[in-house]
Formats: sequence, structure tokens, C-alpha cells
Amino acid sequence: MWRDATLVAGRDLRVELRSRVTTNQVAPFALLVLVLFAFALDPDGPVLQRATPGLYWITVLFAAVLAIARSAAIDEADGVRDALRLSALEPAGVFVGKALAVAAELVALEVLLGVGVVILYGAEPAGVGLLAATCACATVAVASTGTLYGALVSGLRVRETLLPLLLLPVLAPVLIAATRAFEAALVGVVADGWPWCGLLAAFAVLYSVAGALAYGTLLEGS
Repeated sequence: MWRDATLVAGRDLRVELRSRVTTNQVAPFALLVLVLFAFALDPDGPVLQRATPGLYWITVLFAAVLAIARSAAIDEADGVRDALRLSALEPAGVFVGKALAVAAELVALEVLLGVGVVILYGAEPAGVGLLAATCACATVAVASTGTLYGALVSGLRVRETLLPLLLLPVLAPVLIAATRAFEAALVGVVADGWPWCGLLAAFAVLYSVAGALAYGTLLEGS
């Protein structure tokens, strides 16, 4: 399974490197959202500082929807999904590979947005370990869920608009837990954020296992 996952992840990342969709479209969009939030709220007041964790993760989720839609679109072109069904690749390996590719893109976006909130919002990270662990768990949860729902809406004419409608409500617990953990790391007591990080880890495991088990059925039925 891991060999198949490596092959699929490498393919998706090579396609992304050649197309530069994340670099030229998703990343500028995410930064623009951060700038608009800064304009909408008083940059010199305490409101923006208190809202920084939530604004950060909302921006990450918006950018993740675009990255996930792009990942699903790769399999829609030139009969790639049919080729995956006919190949000897393990469905779970295909799922893990696509989720890993999405996760790699999200990590790069999260680092970029982290620099953005430090510059634009004046955030001062205190619990760096908690921030890193939160990002890791949330990234796995978002990438796994997005890959699963990307396969679910594959082949539908309205998949571009249907994907966020289905995906964002499912990721609401991830948004809440990640925001609370970031609040503790930025403006609160770091120890208070670790239980939220543990909850994120549980979500990541749950979504990953569910996706690996269900992806084969979705792949055959799409």
C-alpha cells in the first residue's frame, strides 16, 4: 500500500509542480483573504489579535477547498480515474497517496499564512511545539476528509460548488479544535491547548481510517 501511495503522491505533486496552480492561484488567494480580514477589522485594535487563530484556520480551509478540488480534477482528465480502477494499485494506497499530496500542499500554505499573520496581524507565537502539532493533526484531518469527499463528488457536473457545501460542515469540528489550540498557543496558556490538539489527532485518525476503507467503493462507483 505504501509503495502505491508513494507513486500516486509523486504523480500528483509532479503535476502540481508543472501546472503551478497552488503557487499561482491558491497561495495568492489565501494571502488576499488574510489582507481583506486585516482591512475589515481594525489592525491596531485588540479585536484582530483575538480573532487571529480563527481567521488563520478559516483561510486555511478556504485554500484547502481549492487544493482539494484541484486534486480531484487531476483524476478527471484523460480517463485517469478509469485507469486507476483498472490498475493493480490498492485503493487504500491511492487514497493515502492523494491525501499525502494534498497535505504537502497544505503544509506549504500554512507556513506561508503563518508568516502572513505574524506580519499583518502582529501575532507572537509562544507555544511553537503546540502550533506545529496542531498544524500536523489538522492537516492530516483536512487532507483525508477532502480526498474522500473529492472522490464522492467526482463526475458530477456541480462538483465545484457541491464540494465546499459537503466538506466544510464536516470540517467544522477541526476548525473549532484547531482554533482553540492556536488561541492557547498565541494568547493563552499553552497547556490548555494540548487537549484540543489531542482531539484533532483523534479526528485525523478517524477521518484517515474512514477514507482508506471507503475510497475503494467510491473509486469503483464514480
